[in-house]
Amino acid sequence: MDITQILLAAQSPDANLRTVAESNLTQFQEQNLPNFLLSLSVELSNDEKPPESRRLAGIILKNSLDAKDSAKKELLTQQWVSVDPSIKSKIKESLLVTLGSSVHDARHTSSQVIAKVASIEIPRREWQDLIAKLLGNMTLPGASAPLKQATLEALGYVCEEISPQHLEQDQVNAVLTAVVQGMNQTELSPEVRLAAVKALYNALDFAESNFANEMERNYIMKVVCDTAVSKEVEIRQAAFECLVAIASTYYSHLDYYMQTIFNLTANAVKVDEEAVALQAVEFWSAICDEEIALQDEYEGSDDGNSTIHFRFIEKALPSLVPMLLETLLKQEEDQDQDDNVWNISMSGGTCLGLIARTVGDAIVPLVMPFVEANITKPDWHCREAATFAFGSILEGPSVEKLAPLVQSGLDFLLNTMNDSNSQVKDTTAWTLGRVFEILHSPAAANPIINNSNLPRIMAVLLESSKDVPNVAEKVCGAIYFLAQGYEDAESMSSVLTPYLPNIIAALLSAADRADTTHFRLRASAYEALNEIVRVSNVPETSGIIGQLLQEIMRRLNLTFDLHILSSGDKEKQSDLQALLCGVLQVIIQKLSSTDAKSIIAQTADQLMTLFLRVFACHSSTVHEEAMLAIGALAYATGPDFVKYMPNFFTYLEAGLQNYEEYQVCSISVGVVGDICRALEDKILPFCDRIMTVLLKDLSNSMLNRSVKPPIFSCFGDIALAIGENFEKYLPYAMPMLQGAAELLGTLDQSDDDMVDYGNQLRRGIFEAYSGILQGIKGPKAQLMIPYTTHLLQFTEAVFRDRSRDDSVTKAAVAVLGDLADTLGATSKDLFQTHLFHVEFLRECLDLDDEVRETASWAQGMINQAVVS
Repeated sequence: MDITQILLAAQSPDANLRTVAESNLTQFQEQNLPNFLLSLSVELSNDEKPPESRRLAGIILKNSLDAKDSAKKELLTQQWVSVDPSIKSKIKESLLVTLGSSVHDARHTSSQVIAKVASIEIPRREWQDLIAKLLGNMTLPGASAPLKQATLEALGYVCEEISPQHLEQDQVNAVLTAVVQGMNQTELSPEVRLAAVKALYNALDFAESNFANEMERNYIMKVVCDTAVSKEVEIRQAAFECLVAIASTYYSHLDYYMQTIFNLTANAVKVDEEAVALQAVEFWSAICDEEIALQDEYEGSDDGNSTIHFRFIEKALPSLVPMLLETLLKQEEDQDQDDNVWNISMSGGTCLGLIARTVGDAIVPLVMPFVEANITKPDWHCREAATFAFGSILEGPSVEKLAPLVQSGLDFLLNTMNDSNSQVKDTTAWTLGRVFEILHSPAAANPIINNSNLPRIMAVLLESSKDVPNVAEKVCGAIYFLAQGYEDAESMSSVLTPYLPNIIAALLSAADRADTTHFRLRASAYEALNEIVRVSNVPETSGIIGQLLQEIMRRLNLTFDLHILSSGDKEKQSDLQALLCGVLQVIIQKLSSTDAKSIIAQTADQLMTLFLRVFACHSSTVHEEAMLAIGALAYATGPDFVKYMPNFFTYLEAGLQNYEEYQVCSISVGVVGDICRALEDKILPFCDRIMTVLLKDLSNSMLNRSVKPPIFSCFGDIALAIGENFEKYLPYAMPMLQGAAELLGTLDQSDDDMVDYGNQLRRGIFEAYSGILQGIKGPKAQLMIPYTTHLLQFTEAVFRDRSRDDSVTKAAVAVLGDLADTLGATSKDLFQTHLFHVEFLRECLDLDDEVRETASWAQGMINQAVVS
């Protein structure tokens, strides 16, 4: 096979030629992978071959080593590992030769492929001379600029692909030396200098011990700061990107350099190109992130430990805030039309918001003069910047500091919703949303929203919901936060009742806009509607919500008649169905928790028919929303839900088996729990199939681990529902629980995500045991005796583990109570052998009310068992 011709044919405009060529490539790959990879690397390295065939050879080579999907990536890794070492050696030699090619694309691709090979081999202690060979290119007498540039690029990509523990310190030192030399002004080629700065960015994680050494640190920082004033824009931008990464990674070493960095960033923000200025602002945002994290860590403790908290933001405040306020005046025309826009004014406002969270009240007197000076100016840029500045600093300062400003400024903001400029209105609506989100508290002594200003607020919001889509979307957000304020004070939400019909009408009308190419407006309108329903005061509003239920059902019914001509149409239909099912779920939950339950009972058949039709449209996002709505309907209809099970069960089973879209699987597991609580033992005919799928899910290594804790909890729900009928599942369920309990001992305790997952898993296991113990209680209780020793050993291990959270503690003491309650006097010896429970329950008396109550109930149960 002439690989060159096939690679060219695979890019031919003639579809027939393309198809044959692609099939030839696949055949070659499947029949002889080692020679296929070797041929590609030879093609890539040969300067006499056409650029098009070389480019495709490089892409295929890269895709033969790496994939986004982790299972595919593992397979490709194994395939590479099993290639004959002599062939691998030739391929790697070809790749290194290509770094000196005269063709830029070939060099670039080769540097990427080298990094992909390194990511497989270096962790396996193979290709140990790669770094030395790359560094050799840098010191080669007369090395060309393109060779140096490609080599630095390869070094950067290698550092990006591997972990710091895979390189020896002397290798790290040599890489940093080569990179920093490449950044030096004496290096005449800007391409080489740019590649060096980018390589340093990727190598920073490896430089921990170099940053700990003052002399080395000073040298690295000097070179980075010098590079930040290079004459090439791209190089300056890359140098500031390094400073941002250094702020995040080496905050504790920055004190000595901050004055220099402040001067560099101030100059960049004032006069440099936007790409550079954005990174200069990002540096201060990164410092804020670090200082906010430090404050969270030391909150409530004395500052004895926090020697590394330098309070850089507090010290720079008088110069930093004015610098950022200036950036707010550099808006782009029509930036409000594009949600993804990111420019210097957006970046400056975001940084101001972070500063407000870092220093609190201290920012207010620095920002308010700017707001007052600009808020009424004729130039819309000034008015928008003033409003943006005010909205940006609302989170962080105390309510006492902000409330008087908001109370005096609220009327002004409401008037500004009539501004002649759309961008000013957009920012004002956003600011109102922030005011409601952060400061609106109906139960406060002096609430921001009161009986005298609520009519005006409502009138403005309802009128502005008809504005252009981007403004209307922010207004819907403001309505959402206004309603959310009543979540914890639902009895006070009666004040909204008179406005409810008009709010609902306005939100439905916003969702219906002919211009819903703005999907975000529609989503925002329905989310606000959900929140309004959630907080409404049902005795007063059940009639209105009942009418809304009919309207949303009508809208969902119409989605089945949409003309679907493309995948885009299908997606729009799915998105709309998901939003409408979401509203129905909220209405069902709201009405079923009150005396208005009868409304749901009357419409349950129609609702279920609609949800089943949604499933028939097949889309995972809709699946999720419709599944959640069905869970709510099961809770609302109770035992009557059984009549829907034959038609619904096929979809439920499909959801439980959908391990690829694990959120769907997880939600389906939750719905099984809802149905168990609704149907109790009427779920029995479906349990064999449900348990079979759940056990398969637990054994499936491809299923995302986050679904496994809810599956264990679901065992408990099933056992509670079917009682002693759970007996036949014990031989399958109990080994799974014991295996999971043992797995907990192997989790990495230094990884916060793993600690969280460990707590979820523990809680799931305890909830399973609790449900099974309560379900089996009675004549068949003795069936649990073989499992009790393991259960108590597991509970003791959890008690000794300090990383458990309160929810795990509560679930663990509940299991102790359930064990005593179910086994009665039989458990006496067990509790006398495992005395840890005495200390455990005593410790619970110092925890919150819920844990205390559960512990005192468990103590009572154990006392009864031990005395009897």
